[in-house]
Amino acid sequence: MTSHVYVVGVGMTPFGKHLDKTIKGLAASATSMALNDAGCLGKDVQAAFFANSTQGHMEGQDMIRGQIALRSMGIQGIPVVNVENACASASSAFHLAVNYVNSGAADVALAVGVEKMFSADKALMFSIFDGAWDVHESANNRDLLLKMGGGITPPDGTTSSKPYSVFMDIYAAMGRMHMREFGTTQRQFAAVSAKNHRHSVNNPLAQYRDAYTIEQILAAPPITYPLTLPMCSPISDGAAAAIVCNEAGLKRLNIGQGRAIRVLASVMQMGSDREATDLEHHVVRLASRKAYELAGVGPADISVAEVHDATAIGEIIQSEVLGFCPIGEGGRLAEAGETAIGGRIPINPSGGLESKGHPVGATGLAQIFELVTQLRREAGGRQVAGARVALAENGGGLYSVEEAVACITILGN
Repeated sequence: MTSHVYVVGVGMTPFGKHLDKTIKGLAASATSMALNDAGCLGKDVQAAFFANSTQGHMEGQDMIRGQIALRSMGIQGIPVVNVENACASASSAFHLAVNYVNSGAADVALAVGVEKMFSADKALMFSIFDGAWDVHESANNRDLLLKMGGGITPPDGTTSSKPYSVFMDIYAAMGRMHMREFGTTQRQFAAVSAKNHRHSVNNPLAQYRDAYTIEQILAAPPITYPLTLPMCSPISDGAAAAIVCNEAGLKRLNIGQGRAIRVLASVMQMGSDREATDLEHHVVRLASRKAYELAGVGPADISVAEVHDATAIGEIIQSEVLGFCPIGEGGRLAEAGETAIGGRIPINPSGGLESKGHPVGATGLAQIFELVTQLRREAGGRQVAGARVALAENGGGLYSVEEAVACITILGN
């Protein structure tokens, strides 16, 4: 960062099924918590970045979502930018807020992400994700996925007859490729899931808080091989928010630096053409290298990470391309317990998307909430001892063989 930018307030609603709540209400709850955490008022916010991906699809509110939600809670007369970047919407909003205050255009900015994805109409609910890849190339996309996962034949009875997101097929193809290329096992994917569900027991905001053994996860209902139900993120409602400011904002709000968490790096980039097996040029590999350079740290300096585990397969791949282990070794890293709290590199102490939940427009800011909580030593039973430098990785959409966009944030205290 060219100057110091801080996260001074965070807020997050419980994630889960909230049919009785509205987009406005969820956004107001998370924003109010973030303002209270920062010790400031809505009138102190000079710009806002509002993340949401599905309200247009679910409710027909295709435009001005942020202006409507924020004005209803009394935040008025400021620049508001609506951010849609698939599952990376919230981290993209955070990235924009950080750069806005870093530029001096404002001293205090709000990033808020919110989503209501649950519906009694199951077809409507699962079709949310159909627009997260090139809709003009759907048939070619599916052919590419089949080719990517080729060489591993799913056993009979390992595909669900019930509706599920097309992204589970995408992750399953990535997982079968990983099994073919590196010898990764379904049990290693299950080890990731068991670890994350165990972490979520101590997260009061998580959608699911039940612990599972590896054997229970392997025996759970199948989604699409090698994925079983607990290995996959659920449909979720919820909101998360952060208040960011520069040095002038700290002084104006009279905030001491004791609870202010510094943003060491914030990187966002789209992917580029590569072969599926060329993970050295994975979008997260390239973006994280930039982030490490900006922050002046390396993978070995990271105390704790929140990564985009829309499935357990995703966490294994991200642990490799982020540099926490050699490419191809992510399954063994997880199975050895090194990514659990108390291990060498704790990943997803919140429970991750698999058990914390995945309201796509709020997910990236929920990661920021967790890491700020960790760096403040306020995480209770899921606290990572001695956490000093934290990394969040959040991806969105699909283009070719990888995420369409990736956001990497590094925080420190």
